[in-house]
Amino acid sequence: MFPGYSWRVFFIKPPGVYAPQEDTGMLAAALRRETLRAGAEVLDVGAGSGALAVAAARHGAGRVTATDAAFAAVLTTRLNAWFAGHASRVRAHRGDLLRPVAGRRFDLVMANPPYVPCPAPVLPRGGRARAWDAGPDGRAVLDRLCAQVPALLAPGGVLLLVHSQLCAPGRTVDLLTGAGLETSVTDRRFIPFGPVMRQRAPWLEAQGLIAPGQDKEELVVVRAQRPE
Repeated sequence: MFPGYSWRVFFIKPPGVYAPQEDTGMLAAALRRETLRAGAEVLDVGAGSGALAVAAARHGAGRVTATDAAFAAVLTTRLNAWFAGHASRVRAHRGDLLRPVAGRRFDLVMANPPYVPCPAPVLPRGGRARAWDAGPDGRAVLDRLCAQVPALLAPGGVLLLVHSQLCAPGRTVDLLTGAGLETSVTDRRFIPFGPVMRQRAPWLEAQGLIAPGQDKEELVVVRAQRPE
């Protein structure tokens, strides 16, 4: 459960699948501000538990497509959509980022990608860390999304993307603006470090990514829209 959104009691969050957290809640709040046309096509990239896919269905999306590289996340999304009564409108597919939806167009794309900086230059191919590790600058997945999502947006289509201030939101804005989208940071929230950030704090400090003794990070939501 996260601020501003209520879940049915049967919402499943199994170990090893990314559970709804503050970043999920920020995207859900941003989603609720969007007006979806009748029959809107929505994409949830890196669906995890399916929290945002279900939120989009509840918000009135005509069809929600969810993608995730982990089979457990795909299964969890399908189950949560079923429990929420939206199995007919939510479809979950296993695959790397946008590969399962190549050639399609969407009215709204939501993404809560891995964005935690980590020492390893090669991203994990499995395990829990795949949900947050994103290379030394935290942008290994963000840069791919900024390059690939614009082509998936229908005219007037919107991208909602959440990540940490540690990962240079200005670069995200510049890349999406350069791709022809109208882009801005719409939401900011400071949150305490979670277990991963606390464990990694000495390395982050050594890299100059956080200040000595820092124990909070700022999360941002970037909104980018393709002109009509």
